[in-house]
Parts: sequence; C-alpha cells; structure tokens
Amino acid sequence: MAETYAADEPIFKALLTPHRSLGRTGFLVLMGVLAVGWGAVGLFFLSIGAWPVFGFFGLDLLAVYIAFRLNYRAARAREEVSVSRTLVDIRKTAPSGRTEEHLFNPFWARFSVARHEEIGITGMAVEGQGRRVPLGGFLNPEDRESFASAFGRALATARAG
Repeated sequence: MAETYAADEPIFKALLTPHRSLGRTGFLVLMGVLAVGWGAVGLFFLSIGAWPVFGFFGLDLLAVYIAFRLNYRAARAREEVSVSRTLVDIRKTAPSGRTEEHLFNPFWARFSVARHEEIGITGMAVEGQGRRVPLGGFLNPEDRESFASAFGRALATARAG
C-alpha cells in the first residue's frame, strides 16, 4: 500500500469543457421545427411543379444536421488541470478521445496570459522545461478570467510551500 503525502494532494483541480448553449432537447425541437417548416414550403413548391426546390430544402436540413453533429462532437474536448506542491498535471482530451498528458514542476512552470485591452484574456499557456501547453482555448472570456485567477493563485501557493 502506497502512502500519500500532503505534498501530493491537489491544491487545485479544474475540468475545462466547451460550452454548448443548445442541449439535446433543444436540438431535437429545432430540427423538428425546421423539418416541418421547410417541408411545408417544399410541398408548396412541389405542388406548383418546382420539384427541385423540394430537394434543396432537404439538403439544407441535412447540412444543418451535419453542422450541429460536428459541433457536438467538438464539445467532447476536455482539459483536466491539477496543481499540487510537487506537480502541475495537464491532461488534454481531444474530441476523438485521444489523450495527452503534460507534467510540469510547479517551481519551474510559468503561467503566461495574453491579454487584449477590449476583449480580456485571449490566450493562456503553461510553459516550462522547453515546452508550452495552451490552456482553455475554447473558454469564453469570463471563464478564462476566472480560471486564470484561480490557477495563478494555486501555482503561487504550490511554490510557497
């Protein structure tokens, strides 16, 4: 049985995920409304002999469906960040499920934040040991500010001791 030391206990843990404003139910309602609306208009064009228009409405519906499915697939991305007194652990999971882990010594890790006067934080990264790992690229500006503040405090706490 391995002993757990206080230095290895996480000071900070965060799970970063992309925000999606339209849930599964909203998606189904949207697709239903679009199908009924475009179906009705398409049937009108079909009844007056403009049958190609009916097919193009079907292609539009298919394009919207594919766009939303790709958007939801991209939402499976995740970034798990934890800081302890001995380790900064960043685990990034791509939408495909491929995971990569980046480990840093908190005493050598540097947290860099790029800011724009009007927008706020435009980019964040952990740098150290010749590597640079971007963080939270999919977060909105408010979440970037919140994460940057909390992560910066955790890194300072880890260094303090």
